[in-house]
Amino acid sequence: MASAELEGQETQTMTVREAIRETLREEMRRDEDVILLGEDIGVMQGVLDVTGDLYNEFGPDRVRDTPISEAGYMGAATGAAATGLRPVPELMFSDFIGVSMEQIMNQMAKMRYMFGGKIEMPVTVRATEGGGMGAASQHSGTVHTWIAHFPGLMAVTPGTPEAAKGLLRSAIRSDDPVFFFENKMIYEQSGEVPTDEDFTIPLGEASVEREGEDVTVVATQRLVGESLSVADELEGDTDVEVIDLRSLYPLDTDTIAESLDKTGRLVVADESPLSYGTQAEVVSRAVEDAFYSLDAPIQRVGVPDTHIPFSPSLEGEVLPDGDDVRNAIERIA
Repeated sequence: MASAELEGQETQTMTVREAIRETLREEMRRDEDVILLGEDIGVMQGVLDVTGDLYNEFGPDRVRDTPISEAGYMGAATGAAATGLRPVPELMFSDFIGVSMEQIMNQMAKMRYMFGGKIEMPVTVRATEGGGMGAASQHSGTVHTWIAHFPGLMAVTPGTPEAAKGLLRSAIRSDDPVFFFENKMIYEQSGEVPTDEDFTIPLGEASVEREGEDVTVVATQRLVGESLSVADELEGDTDVEVIDLRSLYPLDTDTIAESLDKTGRLVVADESPLSYGTQAEVVSRAVEDAFYSLDAPIQRVGVPDTHIPFSPSLEGEVLPDGDDVRNAIERIA
């Protein structure tokens, strides 16, 4: 993978998990107002080992274990942000956002608006998403569309280690609430990451990860890597351009429209349910901004309108993968 942000940068190879942990470490060293809170993020080092040794370096005041009460610590994070801190709460599984939705919808999202801009809300909510671990329906959902839909909240979905680092730093430095959604199946995915401790990726900028002339694939999270693999396999037959959407809100319509001006064909791949989903928003933007560039029906790849099954074989049936992306490309190429 390559992107414009890597040009001229010193880099090192990291996994997505390492990129997130090191960005948290760098931002906590830079700004003592940055604090972490969540379930098992301290002594236990995180259920998926993302926070790791941060508790040892920064101690319990800045890496704070909380009770199993998403509403409680999301409310605490909102209050802390309103009074000057930069909290980074971790929702262990995004399925439990619903437990804390009152704090998110009516406090976090609306506080700046309701106080006429006099209060800032620098909260970065980290949450894992996605199936593939046989973790059953309450620990495998992909709900980022829900958050991206709500005014006052930003939502980002990194698909590479580089995007994880650049977007997380931008989120932490933002004065508005940002939800940082981590697909748990790509934590071990490795790639080149800039070593610059001020490296950021602006919220709302997509990345052309692979250039092509025939079909544009707009993908998120795990499906970015799978789409790139498909594009490599099809080389010589179909020239596929792959875009990592990276930010769901704000959404980079310009990059999508520019790509469609070239290819005229679009596949949107995202691991969320198809109806009223992220795919639908991208399709709408494409129709509004690039309708006369389209030469074939737009294809959507996603989860059928169902919950993620516990059974591994059934889970495999509903989760979208590279074969689904390939089939979508071949229907319109």
